[in-house]
Amino acid sequence: MKDYIPSEIEGKWQKAWLDSRIYEAEPDPEKEKFFMIFAYPGVSGYLHIGHMRGYTYTDVLTRFRRMQGYNVLFPVGSHATGNLAYAFASKVEKGDPVQIEYLKANGCSDEEIERLKDPMEVIRFFNDVYVNDYWKKFGFLADWRRFTCTANPDYQKFIEWQFLKLHEKGLLIKKPYYAPFCIKCGPVAVDPSETDLSKGGNAEKYEYTLLKFWIDLNDGYDREYLVAATLRPETVFGQTNFWIDPKINYVRAKVGDEVWIISREAAEKLKYQKDGVEILGEIEGRELIGKRCTAPMIHREIPILPSEFCDPNVGTGLVTSVPSDAPADWMGLYDLQRDPEMCEKYGLDPEMVRKIEVIPIIETKGWGPMPAVEICEKLGIENQRDPKLEDAKKEIYSAGFHSGKMNENCGEYAGMPVEQAKEEIKRRMIEEGGADIMYDFSEEVVCRCGAPVVVKKIPDQWFINYGDPELTEKSREHAERMKILPPDYANNIIDILDWFKERACVRMGRWIGTPFPLYKKWIIEAISDSTLYPAYYVVSKYANDGSIREEQMTEEFFDYIYLGRGSAEQVEKSTGIPRETAEKIRSDFEYWYPLDINLGGKEHMTVHFPVFLMNHVAILDKKDWPRGILVHWYLTMKGGKISKSKGGAEPIPDAAERFGIDAMRLYYSHIASPFVDVEWDEKAALNYRSRLGRIWALVQELTNYGGAERKEIDRWLVSKFNIHLENIRKMMDSFDMRGMSTIVYFEMMNDIRRYMKRGGENEEIIAEVLDIWVRAVAPVTPHLAEEIWHDLGHNTFVSLERFPEPHTKRISDETLELESFLEETMNDIREIIRVTGKKAKKTVIYTAAEWKWKVTDIALSMEKPEIGLILKEAMQNPEIRKHGKAVQNFVKNLAGELRKRPDMKKRLPFLKGAGAFLAANAEYMKREMGQEILLFREDDEDIYDPAGKSRAALPWRVGVYLE
Repeated sequence: MKDYIPSEIEGKWQKAWLDSRIYEAEPDPEKEKFFMIFAYPGVSGYLHIGHMRGYTYTDVLTRFRRMQGYNVLFPVGSHATGNLAYAFASKVEKGDPVQIEYLKANGCSDEEIERLKDPMEVIRFFNDVYVNDYWKKFGFLADWRRFTCTANPDYQKFIEWQFLKLHEKGLLIKKPYYAPFCIKCGPVAVDPSETDLSKGGNAEKYEYTLLKFWIDLNDGYDREYLVAATLRPETVFGQTNFWIDPKINYVRAKVGDEVWIISREAAEKLKYQKDGVEILGEIEGRELIGKRCTAPMIHREIPILPSEFCDPNVGTGLVTSVPSDAPADWMGLYDLQRDPEMCEKYGLDPEMVRKIEVIPIIETKGWGPMPAVEICEKLGIENQRDPKLEDAKKEIYSAGFHSGKMNENCGEYAGMPVEQAKEEIKRRMIEEGGADIMYDFSEEVVCRCGAPVVVKKIPDQWFINYGDPELTEKSREHAERMKILPPDYANNIIDILDWFKERACVRMGRWIGTPFPLYKKWIIEAISDSTLYPAYYVVSKYANDGSIREEQMTEEFFDYIYLGRGSAEQVEKSTGIPRETAEKIRSDFEYWYPLDINLGGKEHMTVHFPVFLMNHVAILDKKDWPRGILVHWYLTMKGGKISKSKGGAEPIPDAAERFGIDAMRLYYSHIASPFVDVEWDEKAALNYRSRLGRIWALVQELTNYGGAERKEIDRWLVSKFNIHLENIRKMMDSFDMRGMSTIVYFEMMNDIRRYMKRGGENEEIIAEVLDIWVRAVAPVTPHLAEEIWHDLGHNTFVSLERFPEPHTKRISDETLELESFLEETMNDIREIIRVTGKKAKKTVIYTAAEWKWKVTDIALSMEKPEIGLILKEAMQNPEIRKHGKAVQNFVKNLAGELRKRPDMKKRLPFLKGAGAFLAANAEYMKREMGQEILLFREDDEDIYDPAGKSRAALPWRVGVYLE
């Protein structure tokens, strides 16, 4: 018997598939098509084992559909748009030691590293790695002829056409915009995919209201202000003091004709948002403590006090204090009022500080007039360093903003909902010159190049108007008809489409991507050029083989291919593309579209998938709108999500060599549902490899096993396998690869083992189930399947065989029930022995008496088997009636069990022969249990009953006596 050595068979079958070109997909009018993609990876480094989870799902599902008889198109590509390759090349050029070590750890030679100083070489290098070192070596049957990359000139011609169509539909608009902006690279996208970023993908862009507090420092500046940033401008009525960190050196910044005192960090950020911002000099924070400033809107003087929670990187680095509704402000004031030494240190009058009173401003449902004070007491917050302050802030801010109303201390705004008052008070302060606007992120954001990302004003930014009402409504309606998994996301995407508005679609700077056709100085950004691209896989084959050239891919050409506008003759006349070629490409598109499934990670749920859908709806005919979306969760390492560009991931070739490709594929398919995060587990991967080794060994054993004798257990095994096939079909219709893998790699194997243990040995049955089993393992573990298939004497590819269909007529419910009854009986005996601790040499089994079956038949004939009705009819039979009170007890138990177990109504008719079945299998039970087995029916005349009474049982249970 030969050993299972994955490395010896994987390369062999990968080469065979490539040499035979079985991956190539061409239209076939006789076959139903299935078109699936995975979201192509950004070109930012080596892929890792986490990526292969979703990619493997795609290959498994498309292999399964191919074996079901579908004509499958599974193309792949890469996403090089943005600054990914530039950032990578820049680190190599600088000799970054971490980057160089990362490359060498993945097997990169010095010569290759030298070439990777060029961004375009980075793209070419990793495209080759992705295709040849990862996807092909994982056994993917992708149509390699169609590979495309967003940096390819032909792809960019397609994107130009897409944007011309969006413009034609009136969905491109231009207006000023405050955009995420790398200070070195230019505009970037801030989203969970972190395509452009090394940190901060979940950051939110905050709009701060800048409150200007006039202060007279007698330093020659007439219009000098302390400027505090707030997200809650409506709380100005509750200001009691102003906070400054005495340890920080702030700056005076000239903003227009005013001088603002703010942190240096804030001044640098403002330079990107306002014209002519100039830093005039520094001022120590401690110089300002004890002075007074005049608050905007309320025009009230308030004292400047010291605080440790003024972060120069947040807002302006200065904070106004509203202790009634801001827990941190309350605790800062409370701490200072209890610390006279601190007051004296900064020349403050402790009595003045103690006399500062909290000013209630908002009536909040469920809270008193000063909710910040109340929640600090409720949570036991002791000082301004208490980490519970963050939770307190979130709770109070949310309650006040969404349910609060301004109180009588707020003048003309009294009684107004907080949400409304916020906007009106902000607008009024800006109009009066008491406030301004500034944008900043909720957390630090860093570009791939390592430089900070700020918010910059772009005066002429272009957007795709995803907020268009007609587009939104059509997209919503179509989403409801799509197959979207998981189900929660199918519901959520409707809400996401509702709030999806304008999205900036172009950038300026050092970017790889498609020039914006309306204004070439812009480059189309990474999300916007990755929405309609599944359609381009139809055309890419012809661009790759030279049938069409980049310069021939005009608007007229794409209009004909994707929209059916014009004719092939017109395309030939205007572009030189032969009419037959144009007709063939148009025919291909009509055959393959719409896309059946777009698979991607959960980071795409709020960004990529909504715009993928909306671009299809906006541009293509309704018949070509996508049919499905499948979202998968992450494979993580300890500490969180794996990142290919940030290191920390086990290289794919290393994992493949250690565990085997098929074991890795089985790991991804079976370790968990696609809809949960999974922490990488080496032990589990090794267990899957061992599992495949056991399957290999069992198949080897079966090929030399068997005879001609037919037994009842043959019918059981055939029945089980056909039920399994029914369940697999249902599971795979909902992409339940875990359920399918449980059946194929665990239950089927267990069933075969049980068959052999039960004495099954028929050669024809073994050959039949082996044929089913090998085809069943082919989608997930194709290398193993091909090797076994050929060892069984076949000379075809099992990957191209039909997946076995269930034959319901070959399912024997009676055989299944009796075999299950036998197993349950043996398990019950084992449990009795375990509980009692009794070491029995003999087990006596009692099955139900004949009269009990007659009563059971009466109960089963009733729609609702109730005690009174069963007894009434049963007592009419003298054979039953003579058992007196025993009948009443039995009927009571029977009716109760049937209510608790409605499945028994279906099972019981098949169990009438249970006693005889147990008797026929007494030798098997004796062998398995290691003791003598005696069987009696309760009403047998020669019953062996040493305990003095027979063990009465319900029909599907037995009585047991241990001796």
